[in-house]
Amino acid sequence: MSLVRWNPRQSLMSLPSALDDFFRGFGLNFEEQDRIWMPIVDVAETEDAYEIKAEIPGLKKEDIKISLEEGMLTLQGEKKEEKEKEKRNYHRIERVYGAFHRSFRLPREVEADKIKARYEDGILSVVIPKSEKLKPKQIAVS
Repeated sequence: MSLVRWNPRQSLMSLPSALDDFFRGFGLNFEEQDRIWMPIVDVAETEDAYEIKAEIPGLKKEDIKISLEEGMLTLQGEKKEEKEKEKRNYHRIERVYGAFHRSFRLPREVEADKIKARYEDGILSVVIPKSEKLKPKQIAVS
């Protein structure tokens, strides 16, 4: 009988492949979905408005579309892959390219015509004012 030295890294090396196989069983193939990404978003509420901030660095304002239809606010755009003139051998590519699409259900009582959006330093800020119906009312006690 011979002893075999256990190498914990050997079982860890197969973990990414095992995870891919597991999720592929649910119809999720990450190798084919590398062209779709989802920006990180913060959603907040103040007394007067709802605020959405999305991290979408590397885009131009012209590449971002915002729409409101039937109470659904949609942010969409595309981060185009950079075309390089020089050939390089990449060892790792972590930046994500491709189309994105995020939608948020809004309450009916918002001022749709007063929605404002600003894009600065890779952050898209959207402010959706509440209608007077949604704003808290102060009632005087007599």
